[in-house]
Amino acid sequence: MASNPNPEWDDQWPSNEKSFLTNHVQLTSADRFIKAGEAYFSHDGKRIIFQAIPTPAKGDEPLEHYLMYAADVVRDGKEITKIEHITNLSNWGSSNTCGWFHPKDSSRVLFGSTLVAPETEDVAGYQRGTSKYSWQFPREMDIVEMTLTEAHGTCCAEMGKSEATALWERDGYDAEGSWSPDGRSILYTRLEPGGTDGDLWIWDSKDDSHTPLITEPGYDGGPFFSPDGKWICYRSDRREDKLLQIFVSKLAFEDDGKVIGIEKEVQITDNEHVNWCPFYTPDGKYLFYATSEMSHANYEVFCVDATGKYPLDETPRMRITNAKGFDGLPVFSPDGKTMMWTAQRGELRGDEGRPSSQLWVADVNLKAIDKAYKKFRKKMIAEKEAAEFESYQP
Repeated sequence: MASNPNPEWDDQWPSNEKSFLTNHVQLTSADRFIKAGEAYFSHDGKRIIFQAIPTPAKGDEPLEHYLMYAADVVRDGKEITKIEHITNLSNWGSSNTCGWFHPKDSSRVLFGSTLVAPETEDVAGYQRGTSKYSWQFPREMDIVEMTLTEAHGTCCAEMGKSEATALWERDGYDAEGSWSPDGRSILYTRLEPGGTDGDLWIWDSKDDSHTPLITEPGYDGGPFFSPDGKWICYRSDRREDKLLQIFVSKLAFEDDGKVIGIEKEVQITDNEHVNWCPFYTPDGKYLFYATSEMSHANYEVFCVDATGKYPLDETPRMRITNAKGFDGLPVFSPDGKTMMWTAQRGELRGDEGRPSSQLWVADVNLKAIDKAYKKFRKKMIAEKEAAEFESYQP
């Protein structure tokens, strides 16, 4: 049974989630971080990278922007029990987002960073209704790279003295980056200075070229490669109504493996909800993502078929997490046995009336999820056919 640090807040989630998620562990807490989130595993599962705002000393003001951290994963046998050697990778006061490990070298990381405190006003970030969740797009943001060492358990950066360097520099927001599975390319979001219409681009390390991939109206962001590197997933405000939807696209390649564009795009969700941060399961069959389908005060992690081979009205969206507060930004360990995500289910934070956002992990049963999803889809189709039969008029 899961360990519940705050049953007074919600005493139901350990039993509600046991079909899919077990052995929950809270990795970060409010004694060290005001909030922490968006974490990713290294290719060997031994490290994570995440963004967080450190809890200030008594009487000090908290930082305005996220810092980027790396940590070592501690296991008891195969079970993750905690993280250690938590080390800041970023300059104090800089704005940082979206860290990622190289697919073949867990000592190499990239992340979006302004490197120094942003001087320009941020482009207005996403906000929906009364939700406090938002993100900003400082035009000084570049994608930076850094090599970790064993000097401090995880890396060589001391607090506020980053050794990260920009992979390229240009005015405007370049972030939300991730390496391709072969390490050749970086997929990222580009926002021109003063603009609001983010597009998806890809950088090829062999010829140092930047190629636009998705340039449709609306903000396209949060892109990731599929495990086989042939597809990408992302969120889009395509209708410019702030109801984010999930898309996937098949990549087009030259003979030498260079990505040159998009072969086809497939919409995965199309509803009245905010759907974002999609992430592939290790087998590439499903996307896990956060959605406001329950409410904007209670984002939950859902899963959906990632292939786009079914019509939208025959593609179920199945709930995975089942707790009060925010649950989102789901990712998986390389072996597919652990899900890591950002959740509000620990101690209450100050006078906000809800827990702070922190990192959690749990054992995830992808076989049970696959079985339940297929059963769910079978039921959906049967109900659809029954409704069509009832409404049929010769």
